[in-house]
Amino acid sequence: MAKAIETCHLKKYYGKARGIEDVTFSVEEGELFGFIGPNGAGKSTTIRLLLSLIYPTSGWAKIFGMDCIKEAPEIAKRVGYLPSEVFYYEGMKVKDLLNYSASFYKKDCRKRIRELAEMLDLDLDRKIEDLSFGNKKKVGIVQGLLHSPDLIILDEPTAGLDPLMQQTFFNLIREENRRGATVLMSSHVLSEVQRLCSQVAIIKDGTIIEVEKISVLKEASYKRFRIEVEDDIPADYFALPGVSDLKVEDRTHSFIYKGDINLIVSKLAGVKLSNLWAGEPDLEEIFLHYYSKEA
Repeated sequence: MAKAIETCHLKKYYGKARGIEDVTFSVEEGELFGFIGPNGAGKSTTIRLLLSLIYPTSGWAKIFGMDCIKEAPEIAKRVGYLPSEVFYYEGMKVKDLLNYSASFYKKDCRKRIRELAEMLDLDLDRKIEDLSFGNKKKVGIVQGLLHSPDLIILDEPTAGLDPLMQQTFFNLIREENRRGATVLMSSHVLSEVQRLCSQVAIIKDGTIIEVEKISVLKEASYKRFRIEVEDDIPADYFALPGVSDLKVEDRTHSFIYKGDINLIVSKLAGVKLSNLWAGEPDLEEIFLHYYSKEA
């Protein structure tokens, strides 16, 4: 299958400051591909290199077989990009801004703009300066998709969107993918990538440490627990197989767990609780425990 994106030993330094150190991965055409890592890991730097907004110190990147530097204008016609933060001319109306963006493509995008705006509940007649951060993000989504691009690059796309709008956004991106678009989505929120993508590249400290199928990550099934108990219990009460990063402060016990959830539930049944939190560990914690050998 043809490659939508290829990178080979990409490196970017700003003087002595590291942007990225060693980024090599590829994305097949038609794939929903995640790009995950903690803030500052190098996700946005990599994306800017792909878009030729900055140039690499060494290494190379291609999109649809075209060199990202030498053929950047041709690539731009086929790519839709949503940056992590969007900035616009504040005095312009939304429709004027989007029509201006559409003028760069040799196609009539007016119908598509109306469709996307309706789907995202975006008022085209309002001025940019009157929009909330979330509505400005919607403008960015429409701007990135109005020309029906072959490759959609999303950098932390859900920041500022409420949960219902996030679901609408994910449905929209799935539609674009069914149409044939390839999607590269960067995020530091693992659950978002799991909802959308089939495969991920994981970056830490500017280096790709793993390219893995989402199904494998789901099998890892790490959970973060924080438990407050009413009575004193032994500090090692939750020191079970699969438990790591166990910390005890007074009557609060916190840890990361991987394994049969019923084992934890049976231990919880043996104590009187005053409070309980359970959720996904953040990516830094997953890197420390699941990818400790690479880190």
